[in-house]
Amino acid sequence: MSSPPPPQIADRAALARSRARAARRGAGAAPFLHAEARDELELRLSEVNRRFTRPAIVTGLPDAWDRFLPGAALVADDEVLALEPGAHDLVIHAMALHWAADPVGQLVQARRALAPDGLFLAVLPGGRSLSELRAVLAEAETALRGGLSPRVLPMGEIRDLGALLQRAGFALPVADTVTLRAAYRSLRHLAAELRDMGEGNALAGRARSPAPRALFDTAEALYRRHFPAADGRILASFELIFLTGWSPADSQPKPLRPGSATHRLAEALGTRETPLDDPAGPPPRRDDPHRD
Repeated sequence: MSSPPPPQIADRAALARSRARAARRGAGAAPFLHAEARDELELRLSEVNRRFTRPAIVTGLPDAWDRFLPGAALVADDEVLALEPGAHDLVIHAMALHWAADPVGQLVQARRALAPDGLFLAVLPGGRSLSELRAVLAEAETALRGGLSPRVLPMGEIRDLGALLQRAGFALPVADTVTLRAAYRSLRHLAAELRDMGEGNALAGRARSPAPRALFDTAEALYRRHFPAADGRILASFELIFLTGWSPADSQPKPLRPGSATHRLAEALGTRETPLDDPAGPPPRRDDPHRD
C-alpha cells in the first residue's frame, strides 16, 4: 500500500507569485540573505580541492543564482527535481529547502543526481530566523484576537536537518550554522525585505482575510520595546544552516569495523588498563596529591 503524500506546508501557487514579484523588484540582484548565502558557499567551495565541471543549482529564485557558478544548470525546487541520475559532480540546493513538503525526498533526488564522490551543498534559513518577529506577532495577535494565525514559516533545527543527510544516504555528512543580525527602520521595512527575498506568507494554512491594521501597529510597538537596535531601529536575527554531504564512493574513508583495532587505548596513553571489577582500583599516579 502506498504511503500518503506529505502534508503541504506551502501554498505553491502563492509561493510562485511571491517569488515572481521578488524577481521583478530585484531585477536580477541577489537579495540580502541570498547574497550572504552565496558568500558562505563560495568560501566552502574554495576549501574543497576539487574542480567541478557539471554543477547544478536548485533554487526558487534563479535570477539571484544564475551567475554564481558559470555554466551551472538551474533547476526549480519542484517536488520532482529536473535532475538526471549521475549527471552532476556538484549539486547546490540554494535557499529553497525550507519550503519543501518532503525535504528528505529533495535530498535523495539530489544524491541520485550526483556521480560517485560528487558534492552536495544546501543552504536554507534555520529555526532561529526571525525569532523576534515570531514573538511579537504571537503576542500581538493573542492580545487582539485571542488566538494565532500562521504568519511565519516554521523552519528546521540544525540537529534535525543534519540527520536528514544521513537518512538520504549521503557520506561524510556535516551541518553547520551562521547567525546574522540586521537592523531595520520599522516592521514595514523588515516585511519589505522579506518580500524582496520571495519570503512572504505563502503558508497553506494562512488566514485568507486581511489582517487588521491594529495587529501590525501593536506588533511594531512590541518590537520596539523588546528588540530595539541603535538609532531607533529594530533588530532581526537570521540563521543560515549549511548542509554538506558526498555521494558514496569506494575511494572515500570508511569507519573501522568495531573490534578491528590493533592497539589498545591504554598503550597510547601510557597507563595500565584496570578492569571495572578490580577492587584495588588503578595504581596512584605520581602526580596525585592524595597518594600516600
